Amino acid sequence: MHSGRCAVRIMLLLVLLIVGSVFVPVNAQDSTIRLVTHDSFNVSESVLTTFEQESGLTVEILRLGDAGTMVNQSILSRENPLGDVLYGIDNTFLSRALDANLFTPYESPLLESIDSSFAVPDNPVVPVDFGDVCLNYDVSTFEASGLPLPTSLADLALPEYAEMLVVQNPATSSPGLAFLLATVAVFGEDGDYTYLDFWRDLVANGVVIADDWTDAYYGQFNGSAGSAGDRPLVVSYASSPPAEVFFADPPLGAAPTGALTAAGMCFRQIEYAGVLANAANVEGAQRFIDFMLSSAFQEDLPLQMFVFPVSLDAALPNVFQQYAVIPEEPVNMAFDEIAAGRDRWITEWTELVLR
Repeated sequence: MHSGRCAVRIMLLLVLLIVGSVFVPVNAQDSTIRLVTHDSFNVSESVLTTFEQESGLTVEILRLGDAGTMVNQSILSRENPLGDVLYGIDNTFLSRALDANLFTPYESPLLESIDSSFAVPDNPVVPVDFGDVCLNYDVSTFEASGLPLPTSLADLALPEYAEMLVVQNPATSSPGLAFLLATVAVFGEDGDYTYLDFWRDLVANGVVIADDWTDAYYGQFNGSAGSAGDRPLVVSYASSPPAEVFFADPPLGAAPTGALTAAGMCFRQIEYAGVLANAANVEGAQRFIDFMLSSAFQEDLPLQMFVFPVSLDAALPNVFQQYAVIPEEPVNMAFDEIAAGRDRWITEWTELVLR
């Protein structure tokens, strides 16, 4: 009799275990996604919280420095990735990631809402935002001097703009690299006047080279409210003037800086997101990419990271509508062309400019 009761108890226990395994909460790993990104990533707490509540996912954010460092660390850890989804790789570094098979393809249904000019057919990443690296100028300096603004990159080498310009080292700065790529695209590598000739003339004209954007913009440039420099021209972004207005205290009635957006003077940077190969939570990563293409995230982008949304449905904030200018003819360069020449161009630039 006791053996019979024991058998019944064992059977009941097995049934409970089986039933319990069906109704246990989702594994913590499946309800958490890890976002690998750069230091500049930001999103409104309310926007992120709404996504977490609606999706049932918890987002852990891992910031890995600048875009180059983020990409390099992600490639080195590909077999055991640091996260599930990566955001912030731009077109100057994308080829490295593609060559390393860093991503698992995912085609979001929300891609239908993005501007077709940002489409990346046959690539495993999706565009999220864009920004244009452009020369910024101090309005008061040029108004006081009566000097006309440069209307081409070639103008920067003219004597009237001597000792006015500060740029970033392309080996250590993303906007610095973008500006170098713009000079390669505009002046080329062959012919009577190449990109190296242009840089030689810039050096003779007193250009200052900063290690990064922060030093160039706040240390050498004289146009920003918080800058301490004396140079009225700097490589920055088309979205920098609205940032000056947005963060001004006390408020400003006009932007103290402007962006030079004539044809061939800006380089377009596009940032992408992708599901990392070998990710622990592929489905969660895909949902997060959908979220990044949603109107809520796209409309949050401008005032969080001062970039432009790729979605045609996203409305720009007033300060962008008033003070930001999107270049009509920015410089674009194909991924494969950047991949083929980037390291060599940086080496040639370094030997000419810094040695």
